[in-house]
Amino acid sequence: MQEFVEKLKELKKAQNQLNAIYRPDFYFLSKKSDLDRFTQLLLTPGISVTDQIHDQLKELIKLRHPSLKLTETEIDEKISHYLGSESIHEYGTWVHYPWSNRLVHLLNESDFIDVRTSRNQLKITLEERKVLEEKIIGVIGLSVGQSVSVTIAMERICKEIRLADFDLLELTNLNRIRTGIHNLSLAKVYSVAREISEIDPFINVVCFPEGLNEANMNDFFLKNGKLDLLIEESDGFDIKLLSRYKARELKIPVLMEASDRCTVDVERFDLDPQRPILHGLVDHLDLKTLKSLKTTEEKIPYMLDVLGIETSSIRLRASMIEIEQTINTWPQLASAVTMGGGIATDVARRVLLDQFRSSGRFHVDIEELIGDNKSSDRNEVQNKKDYKPKISLKENEMQRIASDLALPVANDNLELDTKQIESLVHAAISAPSGGNSQPWKWYSLKGNLFLFFDAERSDTLLDFENIASCFSLGAAIENLTLRARKNGFFPQPRYFPIPNEKRLICQIVFKKADPEPELKKFEYLSDSIEKRMTS
Repeated sequence: MQEFVEKLKELKKAQNQLNAIYRPDFYFLSKKSDLDRFTQLLLTPGISVTDQIHDQLKELIKLRHPSLKLTETEIDEKISHYLGSESIHEYGTWVHYPWSNRLVHLLNESDFIDVRTSRNQLKITLEERKVLEEKIIGVIGLSVGQSVSVTIAMERICKEIRLADFDLLELTNLNRIRTGIHNLSLAKVYSVAREISEIDPFINVVCFPEGLNEANMNDFFLKNGKLDLLIEESDGFDIKLLSRYKARELKIPVLMEASDRCTVDVERFDLDPQRPILHGLVDHLDLKTLKSLKTTEEKIPYMLDVLGIETSSIRLRASMIEIEQTINTWPQLASAVTMGGGIATDVARRVLLDQFRSSGRFHVDIEELIGDNKSSDRNEVQNKKDYKPKISLKENEMQRIASDLALPVANDNLELDTKQIESLVHAAISAPSGGNSQPWKWYSLKGNLFLFFDAERSDTLLDFENIASCFSLGAAIENLTLRARKNGFFPQPRYFPIPNEKRLICQIVFKKADPEPELKKFEYLSDSIEKRMTS
């Protein structure tokens, strides 16, 4: 038994020495120095060799001649012509993975990339591929981030990916992180880096196994080239904020995917360097306090500020009160994490190609998209348009939208006090509405007044395709304009909807001087507001 224990210790020590290795070794047999090393490598005990280079060359030839139906003989002839005087054993790249002692023979880099990405076309064109081949992506946090990173590598939308996480793989991580039990206690960064290298050894992977911190932040963002995109999936709230401050300073866009309801945050600091961090949801948080948080229970109130309690799933909200009572931490499921990896990669690709320029918070809630229809008649359900209850507009959503759009108080603008605003809104909401639904909500911020369409209030047969609500919202704006002008405030409305935010109807600022004196003749209509009002 003692001999067995000593042998086990010896093997474990050897494995621990491999645990920090995540880069494969390359051998080019046309170089004598590599050929000598390669010959020695083949003598390594237990080495596994995979040499299917002929099949890869067949794929390459078919790719080069998509319109031809080549016979096996013709394919072999074209392979021979392609290789010329070079031996098939010397051609291409031999890749050795030290952690698994596998040796694999691959096409040369450019051919490998052509073949491996051939089925991306034309969803990703060759021109787009060339743009993406120059991009550098940083990923912080490798739970959700693992799925995102591997999907990015599979789709090959970057030349380099930088990974930061200080955690080791634990058995509880395997409910959502795709890896094997043989990787337990391996650093997450090395586990992900190895998986990427085994998919595509030509993608440059840079690991930060100490996680992201203030000491290495410059290297993560800038060393050997500035990041083109940051994907932030960290559990550390101080790092969530610090990384965004750095990204904003460097004008780098930020993407975050939260597995709950597949919440996707996009912050285009490259297009708008003045954007509030996390859409203004965390403006009240103190960075010093966030750094002091240690336990999951301490982090919960701040997590809810970031995720938005009103937009979180019911089960996540229920889980929060059980943390460190009946469960250890907040739940995540493999299905949600896997889906998030795909959605985050799709958004990342479009951001990098400048095909998606918006900022904001988005949800891809699978339970809403594919929900149980309660009708007992299946045929009737299939013949009906799916009905989705309309969701009430929440205060934090209005705050986020208003924060993005609020105009500063200029010299010729007025910043009305609360009493004055309430007086104007009281007049506005006296407007008639279909079925007295009153489909509006109002939000005041820094001298700006925002009018929103609250879809839940218009969820009625009397409001087909929101036509009645459009009349009602217009009447509300008219009421407010009439009352404001009579009180000596001169409103300047800016009408919406804007792309991706159809709930915002109008943004109003108030001028000191009258920019439209011709409207004065209508001010007498203000006296009729209370006469035509609904209850």
